[in-house]
Amino acid sequence: MSGLLVARSEIAARPAVGPFGDRLFRALLIGAALSVLALLGGAAIAIFWGGLPAFRHFGLGFFTRLAWDPVRQDFGALVPIYGTLVTAAIAMITAVPVSFGIALFLTEVAPHWLRAPIGAAIELLAGIPSIIYGMWGLFVFAPFMADHVEPGLTALLGPLPLLGVLFDGPPLGIGMLTAGLILGIMVVPFISAVMRDVFRLVPQALRESALGLGATRWELVWRVVLPYTRSAVLGGVFLGLGRALGETMAVTFVLGNAHDFNLSLFMPSTSIAAAIANEFTEADSDLYRASLVALGFVLFVITFIVLALGKLMLARLAQSEGSRR
Repeated sequence: MSGLLVARSEIAARPAVGPFGDRLFRALLIGAALSVLALLGGAAIAIFWGGLPAFRHFGLGFFTRLAWDPVRQDFGALVPIYGTLVTAAIAMITAVPVSFGIALFLTEVAPHWLRAPIGAAIELLAGIPSIIYGMWGLFVFAPFMADHVEPGLTALLGPLPLLGVLFDGPPLGIGMLTAGLILGIMVVPFISAVMRDVFRLVPQALRESALGLGATRWELVWRVVLPYTRSAVLGGVFLGLGRALGETMAVTFVLGNAHDFNLSLFMPSTSIAAAIANEFTEADSDLYRASLVALGFVLFVITFIVLALGKLMLARLAQSEGSRR
């Protein structure tokens, strides 16, 4: 009781901020929030304005053209868009299950003395520069893929009627499959760290209640942990997807940087970020530079759409959970 009286006396002794201080604080917060929107809108307008000559010259066909010929001033964005989406999809297909397994191991299976070292190692992976991943992928991972992985995939999946076209081609080691796997390795630390942190937020009472009712460890995860944290888990997945869509240097090393449209995942291709990084210093005409800037605007729009869909999905999940309660 004495401690409560002391706290009340301290609060009463503090000088009142007053309505002016409240208004100033509110204005500062609103200004900080609006500055983010202003920077985002300004960046979008600036990139669109820089790519406007390409949009005017090629029209909507810029998004569907396969050509990329700087000599003839003929440019199209379909191949970079395709390469960006395919490599990001491969990255998420490989990274999400691995990240989920790592997070579950650290929170549900691993002994306490092992959780801290593995967690620190995962966080260190997130701090490795992307160019290091690219060099490792070019000199170590790509030869391994060419010698041991891609020939086996061709022999196993190549004869299949529809899926085989994705795994048909020479085992070069450099291509969309290798780039996607490198991206998957890069985004695993981000997704797994988010999943681990949200899995830790599940109340211990819920865990003990499920185990007391006879639930197995898998049933505990599937029926208690995931329903409680699925919104945050999806947020971590979309965070990793945004990283995969915009990655530049690692993809540039192992993607092949070829403006060729191929369904085979073994063949070289290019992405939007890799094309800009490789060719911006070599752009010797206004239309060439405008086309590269237009690619940047396309990447901006793709990332915005993906993240907006993620936010919409999270909002619907929250709404459905609220309606059930």
